[in-house]
Amino acid sequence: MAAIPPSMTSYPPSHTSSPSRHLSQYSASTATTILPDRSSGTPTSLISTSTLRYPSTRKTIYDRNLNRSRNAELSRSAFAYLFMEMVAYAHKRVKGIQDFEKRLNEQGYPLGVKLLDLLLYRGSAVAQSSESKRSDVTRPLRLLPLLNLLTTKLYPLLFSRPADSLEQSTTNPGEYMIIDNTPLTNQYISVPKEMNQLSVAAYIAGIIEGLCDAAGFSCKASAHNTGTDVWPNRTVFLIKFEESVLERERELERQGIK
Repeated sequence: MAAIPPSMTSYPPSHTSSPSRHLSQYSASTATTILPDRSSGTPTSLISTSTLRYPSTRKTIYDRNLNRSRNAELSRSAFAYLFMEMVAYAHKRVKGIQDFEKRLNEQGYPLGVKLLDLLLYRGSAVAQSSESKRSDVTRPLRLLPLLNLLTTKLYPLLFSRPADSLEQSTTNPGEYMIIDNTPLTNQYISVPKEMNQLSVAAYIAGIIEGLCDAAGFSCKASAHNTGTDVWPNRTVFLIKFEESVLERERELERQGIK
């Protein structure tokens, strides 16, 4: 039998599968590959379908606005359950009240460090969207802007309301007190009588300390129960700034920097 000439050799046409009905809103990208014909040496084009698919809007997760969940709120029941487990976990691994509050403080510290970047980013995004040169939230250089950031920006971000008051110590100029009459952490935790000095709001104190340290204001923050008949869960967050911060504050004040 005579051999068939190479020019008459036929190849099966390339096949492209039709998209599934469940993926009709997506479009598949195609790529053309050039392969040589072994018999004749001439290139042959084969169409292959890629498995990468894009939404019909041609937008991916990277195109979403990071501020789209800016006003979203977490349910209190979810927070109460999570915080209860955190307190129970810490309670099994401590030997005293000071160790207990220290562990809660350490759990809140990393959150405060991240919240500073979040506040600064959202402030810059708002300024860009409104075409304003001045941002609502800027990195603080002095103590007063830092404390305003804590009471009027950080607190509303976490608890949807500002802090109740801000005071400065009359005996030590480097000590400030943020007062919260109804801290959210104390509303769902029952402290036994033998541990009445324990303040689970040390978690919030850790958040405050983390934000201050990330902003360059080294300090120690602690939570103290100062309940009254009207506000049984009233808590004072005592912030003690280091001497280096106070020296820088005096130098910036001398230079007239706000």
